[in-house]
Amino acid sequence: MSETQHTVLVVDDEPAQRDLLGGFAKTLGYQVSEAASGEEALAAIGRQPPDIVLLDVRLPGINGIETLAKIREAERELPVLLITAFADLRQAVAAMKCGADDYLAKPVDLDELKVAISDSLGGGDQRPSGETVRPADLPDDFVCESPAMRRLVDTVAVVAPSNAPVLIAGESGTGKEVVAGLIHAWSPRCDGPIVAANCASLPESLIESELFGHTKGAFTGATEERQGFFRAANGGTLLLDEIGELPLHLQPKLLRALETGQITSVGSDTPTEVDTRLVAASNRDLDKEVAEGRFRDDLYYRINVVELMILPLRERREDILPLAKRFAAEFAGGPIRLSPQAMNCLLAYPWPGNVRELRNAIQRACLLSRGDVIIPEHLPPKIASVASGAPESPSEQGRISQVERAPIVATLAETGGNRTQAAKKLGISRRALIYKIRAMENEAK
Repeated sequence: MSETQHTVLVVDDEPAQRDLLGGFAKTLGYQVSEAASGEEALAAIGRQPPDIVLLDVRLPGINGIETLAKIREAERELPVLLITAFADLRQAVAAMKCGADDYLAKPVDLDELKVAISDSLGGGDQRPSGETVRPADLPDDFVCESPAMRRLVDTVAVVAPSNAPVLIAGESGTGKEVVAGLIHAWSPRCDGPIVAANCASLPESLIESELFGHTKGAFTGATEERQGFFRAANGGTLLLDEIGELPLHLQPKLLRALETGQITSVGSDTPTEVDTRLVAASNRDLDKEVAEGRFRDDLYYRINVVELMILPLRERREDILPLAKRFAAEFAGGPIRLSPQAMNCLLAYPWPGNVRELRNAIQRACLLSRGDVIIPEHLPPKIASVASGAPESPSEQGRISQVERAPIVATLAETGGNRTQAAKKLGISRRALIYKIRAMENEAK
């Protein structure tokens, strides 16, 4: 990066969005200023033009397209990136005709934004290193060996310090609640409470009072006042899991709570101020839910300032063995290891139940194991049998399969490359291990 820091002007009427985008730009080494409207932005540019503008389209007063047109009247070369939650082709065309350098849709992909900023500023030696500074070490129970999980953790490090709502998407059992806990732990709210509520498990007749509380006598059975999840999470973080299950008639009340920072208990007419950061999670495709009228689009855009996608376990196999070893240490109560054959089974299985299914499988194996080694027979039958397969064809004989390669690589890393120790842990001779290593090296050529 050049010696002089580039300046970024973030223009958005949402404080959480300004915090997010401005905070991200700061991690990339830029100086940041903010404006809450088009008028404020034009005044700031008139005083001292920044090097680049991140401009929201939907603004009070003059909108982003009109603001862009006025910027171009005074600063024809100033790079402007338009950002909006309501992206469509017509707006994109209008933006480019007005002179936008790029057009990004919310939820903003931070990697895409990083590249867009750098390209607009000329790239090359002006491109910042972009190394994410994590606010703290990862918790011991958080596994992120795969590149996908490492990227997700880096995004969490950027998002956590802001108050921006976050949507965590992914299949059931992928670990959405664990990621929500990391967001809370790395946020300024870490000393406050984190409260989790599963919308799918709450009775529809009671979900409003569970979320917002109720007064004594508000309905039959309300024998005492209830504060609700929002007030319980005041000063901290509220995780609304399976938010796609929230009844349509309650979605406007949730939207209002997020917009105003106020809730009204059932049976009361008096709103109460709450300072709660929302993290939502869903295993549903909310874009599809919006298109089919089962989820409000305005609520979707409100909760989806940042979207974190957790890939299923079958698509991040580097995490399988580290997770399995951590679960084994948790359940065994003493030293225990996975046999090479058991590792092959774990790596070959598709894990439709994701991390939750893996955890249950290892818990079962630890209960059935009478020694310090987990073998395939200790695993659930459908997992133990998956690696057997059919005999290899002549063309495949002598090759090292992916499920065999992974435990070899992992064990060599664990032993610091000591082949004698690795062979002992793998339960094979040193000569056999050397043969397999050479075969892998030849296949890589």
